Order: sequence, then structure tokens, then C-alpha cells
Amino acid sequence: MSAVAGGGPLPAGVLPAGIRARMVPGINGLDMHVLEAGFETPGRPCLLLLHGFPELAYSWRKVMPALAGAGYHVIAPDQRGYGRTAGWDGDYDGDLASFRLLNLVRDALGLVAAFGYREVAAVVGHDFGASVAAWCALLRPDVFRAMVLMSAPFAGPPALPFATLDVPPAAPAPDIHAALAALERPRKHYQWYYSTREANADMWRPPQGLHAFLRGYYHHKSADWPGNRPFPLAGWTAAELAKLPTYYVMDRRRTMPENVAAEMPTAAQIAACTWLPERELAVCAAEYARTGFQGGLNWYRNRTTGRHAQDLALFAGRTIDVPAIFVAGAQDWGIHQVPGAMERMQHHAFTRMAGCHLIPGAGHWVQQERPEAVVAVLLPFLCAGGNAQE
Repeated sequence: MSAVAGGGPLPAGVLPAGIRARMVPGINGLDMHVLEAGFETPGRPCLLLLHGFPELAYSWRKVMPALAGAGYHVIAPDQRGYGRTAGWDGDYDGDLASFRLLNLVRDALGLVAAFGYREVAAVVGHDFGASVAAWCALLRPDVFRAMVLMSAPFAGPPALPFATLDVPPAAPAPDIHAALAALERPRKHYQWYYSTREANADMWRPPQGLHAFLRGYYHHKSADWPGNRPFPLAGWTAAELAKLPTYYVMDRRRTMPENVAAEMPTAAQIAACTWLPERELAVCAAEYARTGFQGGLNWYRNRTTGRHAQDLALFAGRTIDVPAIFVAGAQDWGIHQVPGAMERMQHHAFTRMAGCHLIPGAGHWVQQERPEAVVAVLLPFLCAGGNAQE
């Protein structure tokens, strides 16, 4: 059965001053729920902010007012499969193709067009939203004039086999999943777990309750969890991947809520969490209680099945040629979860990479954990292009 989306815009009472919520109908088959800041003055340059998993447009609430104060019209949608955006198929056996990356780019393009923009000053993507942002910039650099990736490096389009004529075929790659399962402490990769039929129910109806599950999940990937001391991995092997925390390489016999429960913050830690107080977490939990997680999980299923990888391989060898920066928390394992991706991003996938910024005191949720530091990195980059108004 499909999850229930829509429900009208978020009430003003849960939003910071200067941010409003609205519905934008008719976007590539969706009615998109959008948060806006800096909407009062027409003609401002546009910033498009794209969230990741398991997040929402609401995840940008701490940076939007400052970006608007610098002269931008800031637009942050609930992406396809999330929150109050309606029109997506939330059935596990439904339309998986609608969640492929090229269609997510079409969502973003249709949204900025609906607002009357032929170009945007920058597209900013966090987590899986960084993948969408990267493909926006690669496919339509005339529209997405600059790009900021957060927490998830982009290593470029998938490669096509090259110079293979009269060359014996390579041996099949080892089965990484079998190797993880065979470890002394058996493990499994979270993206393949997210692709199972059971994952949505596990997280939507967890034993500890949805609010507590999300609290544990966000804590586990933040700088508040002392185990987040990331370092590069030597390669895509079971022994190396097993060094990742269990939110990435899980204990094989546990669900994600069970893995998270083992690292639950104390009551004192929850009370001290200023970047995600209980009242703000309640907004996120209420949205996921209504929709479930299957929409976001379908993004992962497209990646793990490789069902639409051939479409992306059409762009093999293409680089991203708009100005770009990368921003992440210094305590974010996400920058190392795919060995070599950070290096390929810096040296091969981009031609105008202006810098990589690791924010101290932040984990994976960098724009929520350290919003002032993130804004301090973004504004000089954005203003260097001459796009902001005084």
C-alpha cells in the first residue's frame, strides 16, 4: 500500500521567522511542498537546497534565514518520496523508475522553472541530495550556475568499458556481501539493507518508537557520538568496510533500529542537544509517521539494483564545469564511506572545484549541527560570483 503524502504546507508555527511553506502544483507529476526564505523582494537570485535521507526541506531551516539575509531567494523542497510533497508512488512494488536520478533532476528543473527562474545562483545538496545537485550541474550547467555538495562526494558519472577489444574479460569482482557476512562479526551494508522489502516497516514501526529511533539515528551520525572519528579506508573490501560505524555497515542480524538502539543517547545528552531539540525532532518524526520511509528508500534501490545505471553511463567522461565547493563535518564518516570517492571528486570529476571545507564540531548533519559555520563558508563562495544583492 502506498504511503500517504501531501496534507498541505507545514504550519507557520513550526518554522523560524522569515520562512514560509507553500505547495507548488504540477511539477513533473508532483505537488511539491516547498520552504522559502527571501521571497519578499522580487528578482533576487535563487538558491535551491536539496535534502538527503532521512531528512526534509525542514532540515535547511537553520541556514535559510541567513542566506536570505544575504540577498537570495532560498527554495528548499521536500523531494520526491518525502514529507508533504504528493504524487509519488510509495509502494515497494510500484514505480521505481520515477525515483531514478535523471527524473529527480527533472523535478528540480521543473521547480525552479515554476518560480520563473531560467538559472539559479547555486544548487546546494546534502547527503543523497548532493547526488541530485551534482547531476543538476552536470546536465544543465546553463541553469545551475554553481554547486555546493555537502557530506557526500561525487566521483563522476559511471564509466563505460574502454579499450576492451581483443582483451580477455576481467574476472568477476568478489562478492562484497558474502565477504561481509563471512566476517567474524558478520556485517551487511546499509544501502542493500535499505533496498529490502522489510526496511521501511522496520524503521516506520520500530520497537523503541519512531521519535526515539530518529533521535538515535541522528545522534549516531552526529559529532555528539564519540565514535565518529573518520579516516580514509584502503579499499572496497570487507575488512576495510567493517571499520565503518554500524549505521553504514550494520551488524548482520540487526535491523537499523536495533543497530541505532545500541548507541542511544542518554537523557542528559538529549537535553543538551541544541542543534536538534525535542520540539524540532517532533516535526520530523510527525512527517515520517505519516509517510513512512519507502519514498526515500526507493532512491537507494535505484542505486543498488543498477537498474538505471545505463542511462547515467551515457555521460561517462563528462566533468562538472561550474564553480563548486564541498562542505562536510570533520567528524562525518560519509566522506570516506566509498573509498577513493573524495579523491576522484577533487582531481577528476570537477574542473572548477574551489575548495573542500571540513567543519569542526560537526558530523553528518553539518547544516543543522553547525549552521553558522556552514553559512560562513557558503556566502564568500556565492558572493564571489556576484549573484547576491545588498
